Amino acid sequence: MAKLKLRGQDILALGFPQGKAIGLAIHAATHFNKQNPKEDVKATLASVLAGPEQFIADPIFDKLAEALIKLTEKEKQIFELRAEVLPYLTYGAQHIEAGAIKQMRTAMALPITVAGALMADAHEGYGLPIGGVLATLNAVIPYGVGMDIGCRMCLTVYDLPAGFLEKERPQLRDLLLAHTRFGQENFSDPFDDEVLARPVFKEISLLKGLQPRARQQIGSSGSGNHFVEFGLVEFQDNTENSFGLPAGQYLGLLSHSGSRGLGANIAQFYTKVAMQQCRLPDHAKHLAWLDLDSEAGQEYWQAMNLAGDYASACHSHIHRRIGMALGQSPIARVENHHNFAWKEFLPNGQEVIVHRKGATPAGVGALGIIPGSMTSPGYIVRGRGQADSLNSASHGAGRQMSRRKAKETIQINELRQHLKTHRVDLIGGGLDEAPFAYTDINTVMANQEALVDIIGRFTPKIVRMDKA
Repeated sequence: MAKLKLRGQDILALGFPQGKAIGLAIHAATHFNKQNPKEDVKATLASVLAGPEQFIADPIFDKLAEALIKLTEKEKQIFELRAEVLPYLTYGAQHIEAGAIKQMRTAMALPITVAGALMADAHEGYGLPIGGVLATLNAVIPYGVGMDIGCRMCLTVYDLPAGFLEKERPQLRDLLLAHTRFGQENFSDPFDDEVLARPVFKEISLLKGLQPRARQQIGSSGSGNHFVEFGLVEFQDNTENSFGLPAGQYLGLLSHSGSRGLGANIAQFYTKVAMQQCRLPDHAKHLAWLDLDSEAGQEYWQAMNLAGDYASACHSHIHRRIGMALGQSPIARVENHHNFAWKEFLPNGQEVIVHRKGATPAGVGALGIIPGSMTSPGYIVRGRGQADSLNSASHGAGRQMSRRKAKETIQINELRQHLKTHRVDLIGGGLDEAPFAYTDINTVMANQEALVDIIGRFTPKIVRMDKA
């Protein structure tokens, strides 16, 4: 008899839940197939799913039946939220929309939550608000990390004076067009990278199918608010800029992007698993978590870290290509990421999982860059390590207008005039990313003076984004 060719997708099609049951079903079906045709195997699996109690003593399907019974019992359990919301600090509360505050309060009522903070650029998202920082006990929330896992900023400073940018503006514009890719466009000759050879791609079934696309997309940037831009880096005081550079202006390259399709697929898959394994009241369902002692929790943790390293590799390739085209090596570089979870310790010594969704690490001495909009400066910062913020700061200016509202209310001529006034060249982009859709970055920075020290600034001048 031909070897059984049932795959995970076939088992899912029968209605089996994501997770351990899939592997057990395939294992049992393989043994059962020694005496039965494929259609009989599928029919029996459907029967086990419908009534696992009837197969609890079956020598082939007993383990699968036990797993399904446990899942059924767990599905009946709904985790209740705390009656009282844990206290947390909000930075710049007067500028934050009610929806983000409501989401943060829900997160602070989870039974796994230990501490939290809401950053000055916060706005509503899915699950944890963008700008939300949440510390949990031995559990990770996929939507507390976000869809674009490990999204980050990367700034390279070149030993070229400010005048170089104006003198070579057309050439720099062409260089961005030639050496960056956005959205659905990829390089025909992507660089290889060690991250693509990580064993975890073979060890987790979900990742096996994602590796080819990850290889194809490496070095490219996403759509939406992702960008690569040339601008001017300014340091006021060479004793405080952490790079030992003389005060003055330099040419800089700033990129913002994440883990592309790899991160998005990891987030979508494990969010579904979390919502199956951890039932919450409807208004809190996107905050479903994975216990780090569980198989799914360990898989997500490994996949999340892989996606973060992949995102970093993408930025490395972007800056490598641009540097090669410029014929320049960096004299300084700053990279920081958000949309991630870290194992950290609270001041009392307790180990927690700190989620920073749209928030950047700001521990003592940690360097980062907090961008504004395409016409406003970004700030190079050094963290002050404030425990009340869980060693965090904002990750940017933050939206004050939804994409839909921006498209409906902002006029193209208004955007063009604004760009002209600020002497900014825009390649691609759209009305949904217009500067008017964002909070004033100076307001955000004023509300987090206790969290970071400003050591420099970056002013965009040539901005490349996905096509409108």
